[in-house]
Amino acid sequence: MNTVFHFFTRVYLTELTGIRAANLIHLLDGMKKVPGSSIYYHTHRFLQQHHFLSPEPPNDFAYWITNILQENILGEEIASIDIIQFKTIRELREKLICEIEKYILSEKQIKSAPEGQEFHFMKSRSFILPTNYTAANLEQFYDVMKKISIHSLYFHIFESRLRLEKGTNDFSLWLETSLNEKEIAERISRLDPYTQTLEGLRRSICCLIEERMHGKDK
Repeated sequence: MNTVFHFFTRVYLTELTGIRAANLIHLLDGMKKVPGSSIYYHTHRFLQQHHFLSPEPPNDFAYWITNILQENILGEEIASIDIIQFKTIRELREKLICEIEKYILSEKQIKSAPEGQEFHFMKSRSFILPTNYTAANLEQFYDVMKKISIHSLYFHIFESRLRLEKGTNDFSLWLETSLNEKEIAERISRLDPYTQTLEGLRRSICCLIEERMHGKDK
């Protein structure tokens, strides 16, 4: 078993899919067609672009439904979806589709977006790059955690769990399987990365590791 953790980082390009929506029916149809990278982009774009701003980031679907279509009730439903409960993009897509389908069935009139304010489905193409950082034990891991970029942190927390469908973040997976640090792995996995900034998340992880290292010294 490889006990060395290799830190990676990511850069991404945003691309148009060529699919757009002028109303909820079009949006629903688009959600069923677009690749998973598009669903991921529109539910994580805020996190990727605004690393230091306040928590509770909105997703693009909720924003468009609320502010462009003026469908406030559905917008609130979509915005309130707890993304952390989903382990795959497929599950998240199905939840979004389910909520929109239920709303369409309950409404007699379907509103259309003003001309020029249609929803354009985008997708993100990620490029994963190795860094010079590695860790073979908890102390080294702690030191590196304070140095890595937020792009590296984002990759190992968000993309590994949801987009790459690992079920958990890379840090927890390594801590448990390679170092047998099950308790701290579970505590990190229980952190909600969607309700704090990336720098706040880094601090939370470092605090948990500090507690563990101090406990080992006693």
